[in-house]
Amino acid sequence: MGKNDLGIDLGTANFIVYQKGKGIVLYEPSVVAISKNTDKIIAIGEEAKKMLGKTPEDNILAVRPMKDGVIADYTIISEVLKLFIRRVTKGFFFKPDIVIGIPAKTTTVEKRAVFDAAINAGAKKVFVVSEPLAAAIGAGIDVTQPEGNMVIDIGGGTTDIAVISLGGIVVGDSIKLAGNAMDEIIIKSVRKLLGLVIGESTAEEVKIRIGKAHEEVEDFEMTIKGRDAVTGLPRTDVINSQGVYKMLRPIIDNLIARIKVVLEKTPPELSADIMEKGIVLTGGGALLRGIDKAIYEEIGVPCRIAEDPLTCVARGTGILLDDEELLKEVAITYQR
Repeated sequence: MGKNDLGIDLGTANFIVYQKGKGIVLYEPSVVAISKNTDKIIAIGEEAKKMLGKTPEDNILAVRPMKDGVIADYTIISEVLKLFIRRVTKGFFFKPDIVIGIPAKTTTVEKRAVFDAAINAGAKKVFVVSEPLAAAIGAGIDVTQPEGNMVIDIGGGTTDIAVISLGGIVVGDSIKLAGNAMDEIIIKSVRKLLGLVIGESTAEEVKIRIGKAHEEVEDFEMTIKGRDAVTGLPRTDVINSQGVYKMLRPIIDNLIARIKVVLEKTPPELSADIMEKGIVLTGGGALLRGIDKAIYEEIGVPCRIAEDPLTCVARGTGILLDDEELLKEVAITYQR
């Protein structure tokens, strides 16, 4: 594999790109701004995210081209991948090999769409790998061993729950209870309880700054700005961690229930390994304060948060770029 080969986490919340030999070279929110007049991309990532909910209706459209971990807009993703390749190759004609992480329960059609988008963007060869496998590799787990490892990858659109052994997923589930669902419930709850209409960015900030998944975790307060639901006028209010905990609790309870289902389906020998090693949490949702404690209290299995959980999938694809034997074992490839 060449020095310009790429590992990509096409997340619902973030695009993260790993370049062989260099590490992570791009880390941007999964938002794209498009000119309605020319259909051309005018901004990607942080710059485009700032435009969400603020763009002039007539000429600029800010969109999220990934939904629930899969491609919502094929054309935009193909253009985004072209830009990634162009940045890395710096204008030289070179077709890189690309490893792309996708959710565990992605359909064959959705996997094919990812493959086609990357080939059309200029990739020479494309390897598609399940995100929980990539996350486990990025978290330093040897997935090839005949031992059970449980990884829970809490992303923006999906949470992947997987028991891994011998380079594959033995039991797994992929659910649409993740970071975006948490943001949505905060938006609805703030409107219902405080009569305040807030946007997606504010809800995300609330979740990150003062959100928590366990009652005993430290409380903080935060002033939020929005629009009064009755008068329509701008207004501020104060929200605290305990209030956010109550908002998020139904999602945490549902998530824990799904983890229990996966554990119940796990072969006894692998269950014993998981009990001994514990559960590894990856993805941005792993940073929600107290989520490891909440899972441990309900399930009785130790939990640990991976180092830099946000980049585990991207780092895992990077490790696969350096280990062709492991890549062949865990990846899915398609013929053009």
